[in-house]
Amino acid sequence: MTDPRRGELVCDVAISGGGMVGCALGCALAQQGLRVALIEQKEPQRDWPAEEVDLRVSALSRASQVMLENLGVWEAMGRMRVSPYRRMQVWDAVGKGSIEFDASEIGEPDLGHIVENRVTRLALWDRLGEFDNLVSLCPDRVVQISLEQDGARLELMSGRNLRAGLLVGAEGALSPVRDMAGITSSGWDYDQHAIVATVWPEFNHESVARQRFMPAGPLALLPIDDGRCSIVWSTSPDEADRLMGLDDERFLQELTAASENVLGQITRTGPRGVFPLRLRNADRYVKAGLALVGDAAHGVHPLAGQGVNLGFMDAAVLADVIAEAGRAGRSLGSLGTLRRYERARKGATIGMLGTMDMFKRLFSNRNLPLIKLRNLGLGLVDNSGPLKYTIIRRAMGMAGERPTLARRIPWQPGDGGL
Repeated sequence: MTDPRRGELVCDVAISGGGMVGCALGCALAQQGLRVALIEQKEPQRDWPAEEVDLRVSALSRASQVMLENLGVWEAMGRMRVSPYRRMQVWDAVGKGSIEFDASEIGEPDLGHIVENRVTRLALWDRLGEFDNLVSLCPDRVVQISLEQDGARLELMSGRNLRAGLLVGAEGALSPVRDMAGITSSGWDYDQHAIVATVWPEFNHESVARQRFMPAGPLALLPIDDGRCSIVWSTSPDEADRLMGLDDERFLQELTAASENVLGQITRTGPRGVFPLRLRNADRYVKAGLALVGDAAHGVHPLAGQGVNLGFMDAAVLADVIAEAGRAGRSLGSLGTLRRYERARKGATIGMLGTMDMFKRLFSNRNLPLIKLRNLGLGLVDNSGPLKYTIIRRAMGMAGERPTLARRIPWQPGDGGL
């Protein structure tokens, strides 16, 4: 992958960012036989106490699970820890509206899995090391880019120079590559912070994911396979500061009350973390020579756990677009090629961002007419068979057209098609 005349690395695709989405895309493109360079500042954590649960977890959909199976990492993830949830209960703190989803209603073994982010990333990172046509440049980062009609040139912190047919920005919400390319983002702060922690409830969760909508924000209780729960408690910044300042005993009392004792007393908590919530969407996902994926392109409220699932589908769709371009002999980094990716993903992402924003605004308020409307709506949906079935399938990522990697079919490297 080195051009001796220029003294630079040469590849088909360079990926800036080795998080979950960047690594997934790297595996997908390497399986196609492309020459891939993945640039990342820090290798994933490899060791942690068996009883410790990462503060950051994701609710992986069935579509994401299938993709990870096709990339050859799901089995390795299972050896570390994946926690299936078979039912989901959602209820309104103001009123009696509630809805329950059950995997058995659609003949599925579960609705999805709660997985620590570090588990997913480590399994993908190890898979990257199995490809001879992929090089991991770590520790390193992109410090300068020059986008061209047929690719990109990169200068790295290490002094390396790299020439790629396509550069992909996958570094997350603060993507340097996006900024270097002059791509702006639109969005707004939610005036909410999310508190995350692992907690021990009195009663076993029985593989049920629970979410209670309160005026200040939702509280999610996500099941871990040993009976613990990972919580995501969204509330106002001032209230989040107050809760973070409480000692463990007082925090557990307030958490138990906020959960309405649905799992009895919350008896113990691990370390707590907090982060601000914001809606973001890049004004464009592509330029000639560049594509953005995952949080570099968009950010969504965590109330439905769709953030990383959106990113994985970005990677899967981009892999299809690149495979098709390769078969047709088109430049991977041409704007004509990349606009197919942007068209496929931007509409779907905006729809998801809008839906999550609507739910946040609908439930995070004390407006009496809206309270009556949302309680009525929850009850109607809970009793509507076909609509409820459609909602479940869509939340699992199994409705509508899916990229190749998200299909549970015999799959061969190089397959593509939207």
